[in-house]
Amino acid sequence: MNKLMTMTRQFRDDENGAAMVEYSILIGIIAVAAITAIAGIGLYVTHQFTTLCNSLKSNSTGVITAC
Repeated sequence: MNKLMTMTRQFRDDENGAAMVEYSILIGIIAVAAITAIAGIGLYVTHQFTTLCNSLKSNSTGVITAC
């Protein structure tokens, strides 16, 4: 019975699990921020290329007009 009580106290005092949860949450937040930034940059670049292509199509002389 004494060994069971000792194991219970060790389990109660162990903080490795709490640290692992905190790091997991931090990694999750960083991952969401990185994905959001990459998606935003992708949408911006797509819009710029679409604008460029539309400018090239509308101008028959081959000169790119200002956007």
